[in-house]
Amino acid sequence: MAQQKDGLRAAPRTPGTRTGGDGDTRRRPLRERHVDQTVEVAVPVRTAYNQWTQFKSFPRFSAVVRDVEQVRPTVTAWTIGYGPLHRRFAVEILKQDPDAYLAWRGLEQRPWHRGEVEFRPTESAGTAITVRMRLEPRGAARILTRSSWASRLTTRLVHGELMRFKEFMEGLGQEGGAWRGTIRNGRVQHDRPEPPRSRVAQWPVG
Repeated sequence: MAQQKDGLRAAPRTPGTRTGGDGDTRRRPLRERHVDQTVEVAVPVRTAYNQWTQFKSFPRFSAVVRDVEQVRPTVTAWTIGYGPLHRRFAVEILKQDPDAYLAWRGLEQRPWHRGEVEFRPTESAGTAITVRMRLEPRGAARILTRSSWASRLTTRLVHGELMRFKEFMEGLGQEGGAWRGTIRNGRVQHDRPEPPRSRVAQWPVG
């Protein structure tokens, strides 16, 4: 597929599947998706990934994200909106592999969605970031999502957000923070046995 302007291009139609050293599938591309977009960013993979994990920084470049709150180690609450219209919803991270992959699902029912973002090195020592999303609305909203205009609108939104992240990241030149943990099935994995639990909540924040 021909490369689109502004550094954004379509992702490969049939990406492969890699397996991590622990035997767990690292990447499971969504079979049915409404969005499949890739942007190339002129920073190394580690830098792009580290900044992406700083969810609280998203309002700094996003046109729609107004606030991100860390609720639990793998759950964040996002407030999005345009003008006077705002909506808040929770997202759970299901899988996260440093410098490679992150998958999430929405915890709201209207509409329910699932997504993933993949990070790959490019020949120019930059990073190809691919975002895929699948929407599964309930009730009457299902009819709207099936329409072509709704799919185009969602794709345009993701396109714009990726381009804004690209400009933001290339402007910074380096990450403003990082969370390097691994998540499997919605649970943070620990390399060493966990110490006795403290009553003080601790989780990755950006």
